[in-house]
Amino acid sequence: MELIDRYLALVGFGETGWGALLLSASAMTIAVSVCGFLTGTVLGTVVTFMKLSRYLVLRRLGDGYTTVLRGVPDLLVIYLFYFGGSAFLGSLGGLFGYEGFIGMPAFLTGTLALGVVSAAYQSEVFRGAFKSVAGGELEAASAVGMRPWPKFHRIVAPLVLRYAIPGLGNTWQLVLKESALISITGLVELLRQSQIAAGSTRRPFEFYLTAIVLYLVITWASSIAFRHLETRTMRGTRRSL
Repeated sequence: MELIDRYLALVGFGETGWGALLLSASAMTIAVSVCGFLTGTVLGTVVTFMKLSRYLVLRRLGDGYTTVLRGVPDLLVIYLFYFGGSAFLGSLGGLFGYEGFIGMPAFLTGTLALGVVSAAYQSEVFRGAFKSVAGGELEAASAVGMRPWPKFHRIVAPLVLRYAIPGLGNTWQLVLKESALISITGLVELLRQSQIAAGSTRRPFEFYLTAIVLYLVITWASSIAFRHLETRTMRGTRRSL
């Protein structure tokens, strides 16, 4: 009991507890992950259209994007955005007479890096979902004179989303885990806050164990949300056994 009491005193919400800071850091983890995931969704949609384009150049560019981003370590992408963005901001500041260092905002770095990397994976998910759309439905829409945009908006997009949700759920889990890498830029997310608390109290085991639990809670809640979304999109359809 004494061991449990000491643990709760560390991670609780009392005067000596780190509970409020850990929850705030968890919220930051979710925020940067959501922003990165949504950025990846937008960029991944563009890359998907490129990969499905009838123009060879666009297809090659789309394939090259996914090949490079899936083959390069994510940490290098974060470094590229942080130091490259800082160099760009420094050059921009020099135009106005400022000679000091201008660091790339950590949250923006995380959003862009996670978005660019996840876009490579999401584009493959969307491409596979688009290939799963039955050609007969598109032919029927064309036969009744439906124009391209209504056909895409009413038929293609809902079907692609339905088939893509399981893959997007996996990609979200990947983004959530990769968000821990953003701690190297100074963003106080869950891992960074755990490191700060562990260094301040010299009790690393307790705080890293708490971080694991919090990550698992977020992952578990995310899985339930995606499962519920998948169930709603599959309503009215019959699944094959």
